[in-house]
Amino acid sequence: MKWLIKILINNIPRTQLIFWSNILRPIIDLFYRGSKYYDPINKKSYRKFLPYGYVNQRPNALSPGTLSLERHRLLWLYLKNETDFFTTKLKILHIAPEQAFFKFLKSLKNKNYITFDLNSPLADIKGDICNMPFDDNFFDLILCNHVLEHIEDDNKAMNELYRVLNKNGTAILQVPIDLKKQITYEDINIKTEKERMEKFGQYDHLRIYGLDYFDKLEKIGFRVEKNKYATKFSEIEMEKYGIIENEIIPVCKKY
Repeated sequence: MKWLIKILINNIPRTQLIFWSNILRPIIDLFYRGSKYYDPINKKSYRKFLPYGYVNQRPNALSPGTLSLERHRLLWLYLKNETDFFTTKLKILHIAPEQAFFKFLKSLKNKNYITFDLNSPLADIKGDICNMPFDDNFFDLILCNHVLEHIEDDNKAMNELYRVLNKNGTAILQVPIDLKKQITYEDINIKTEKERMEKFGQYDHLRIYGLDYFDKLEKIGFRVEKNKYATKFSEIEMEKYGIIENEIIPVCKKY
């Protein structure tokens, strides 16, 4: 399974991965049922999670039931335990909606939930994150996770996210961050998929963010909380949920 997942995510377009995973997921879900690991999104337990990673695979990372990764499960726990997300009426913009969340968020009754992406079959509206067709100050909450590292002009995308977010609104803007780097690494001369895989760790990534990512967001106008929610869990709980201790949730406010 380890080598198969690596081959699939590195060679099959995301639109096709979404299609086939929707067909195969119920079977995989049943096969891996157990009691050692728990996915808080669908509230089911499994004997193991699956490995995941474009280059170096992480063990017990991918939930067989929701296809959630560590960051998805951590964010779900944060929203459930630390916010009024599930009880308050909200206008939500979900950029590049993840399968892990899509079905569950779509079913919430007190939400105006809009999905947006350039190509995703899960998107209600197709378009460019750098030029979105929404009014200023329109959304109460924006979810945009592991997207900005794919965008050539990430500064323009950040400005657009700030523009459409309502005053007193919140944007969750997760990206992969190398916590050992102070400065984001990018090079416009790195253009091929092979070069990007070697330099950025994924064939469609355009940079590796450093700790200055938070400064970039603050320069746009966001007030950024670097939330280390995983540290609230014990080692036993982190293993059970399959979450990573050093994952940071950037909770970005607009005032």
